[in-house]
Amino acid sequence: MFIHRLRANPWAVLGVMCLGLFMALLDTTTVNIAVPSIIEGLDAKFDEILWVLNAYILAYAALLITGGRLGDIFGPRNLFVAGLALFTAASALCGIAQDPCQLIAARALQGVGGALMAPQMLAVITGLFPPERRGVAFAVPGAVGGLAVAVGPTFGGLLVTNFGWPSIFFVNVPVGAAAITLALLVTSDLRPDRRHRLDVVGVLLVTAGLFGITFGLIEGERYD
Repeated sequence: MFIHRLRANPWAVLGVMCLGLFMALLDTTTVNIAVPSIIEGLDAKFDEILWVLNAYILAYAALLITGGRLGDIFGPRNLFVAGLALFTAASALCGIAQDPCQLIAARALQGVGGALMAPQMLAVITGLFPPERRGVAFAVPGAVGGLAVAVGPTFGGLLVTNFGWPSIFFVNVPVGAAAITLALLVTSDLRPDRRHRLDVVGVLLVTAGLFGITFGLIEGERYD
């Protein structure tokens, strides 16, 4: 009965999805704080540590539109849970990385998970909230993002100082597991009314285009 009530409450569903969003955004800010510790712990070069930061951004930006389209096809709840599971597993891989290359690869996987998660919240808000309440609902993820950015540096510094840099990734594992469980219990499988298809050529083109733009912004100075 309690779970049924939560499923009937769009604010509960939004709260669960915001938990995943908060985790992903918090991770982004805490990684910046942990950079000196990662350099020392993995004996990383400056270029390698830049890619620890950029691999996430590149994968996230290149696949964001694709993640939204997959949500149209398979349902936003399913894609949100899949992205959250991938992000959580990749966080564990980040924590056990033994060299910069392993960490960069795991960060790219985190970016893929984030790209699958992020667009689904917009689809859920549109599907659950009537037009007159969507303005407030859309404001909630923005507030959660601002809170994550504000809390991240302090929280990250606390973790790195007391438990070392891997802790900023390991902390995502229990939070991610809890968010996955809640998402499966509380969020309904909101499939679209009409069938969608995946334009493979279009996906490849838009992914390549976004990859090129993002890579250019990151590495443009190096390659003139």
